[in-house]
Amino acid sequence: MPARTAARNIAVYRRWAPVYDALTGRMLAPSRERALALLGLRPGERVVLPGVGTGLDLPLLPPGVSAAGIDISPEMLARARARLPLPGRDIELALADAVQFLRERPGAFDAAVLHLVLSVVPDGRACLHAAVAALRPAGRAVVFDKFAPGGPVSAARRAVNLAASRLGTDITRPFGPMLAGSPARVVRDDPALHGLYRIILLERDK
Repeated sequence: MPARTAARNIAVYRRWAPVYDALTGRMLAPSRERALALLGLRPGERVVLPGVGTGLDLPLLPPGVSAAGIDISPEMLARARARLPLPGRDIELALADAVQFLRERPGAFDAAVLHLVLSVVPDGRACLHAAVAALRPAGRAVVFDKFAPGGPVSAARRAVNLAASRLGTDITRPFGPMLAGSPARVVRDDPALHGLYRIILLERDK
């Protein structure tokens, strides 16, 4: 991750951390639940959550799974730590760069939860490819995020993105180019939140 962009993300999410749950928790909870239900985690599986943030997904994990949550923001991660322990779940949290963390663990996970991270990290494609590489053959990943439609990004969307980028997200990234060249296929692609977001289930090649 480029140092200047990493520093910017850390600064942005330092401001977000105290209010993130209050502003987004209730609104996004149904979509988070849908995404995790689609992933179908089973007892004994190991799941990774890049960009775990304040840990809103952690209580939604089923008992019996082992989880590794990663975030670059100390303030967001501190709020995730405050949710632990969770009965029946073995959860470890790490302050780290998501792409580097994933690249160091090829084939280590059965599943990945990519919620609101591909539009935030400096290189969404690198993050997605690293997450897929960290899956075992036939492993699954679920993506919940906002993506630009395919084709050229409109001038209006780019204008809105000037404000969105100050909030720590990028609304000009299409999903297709991120996935291209990855050993994973789309199993399901559903709209969420009136089509503003998407829930995408991926499976790694066997």
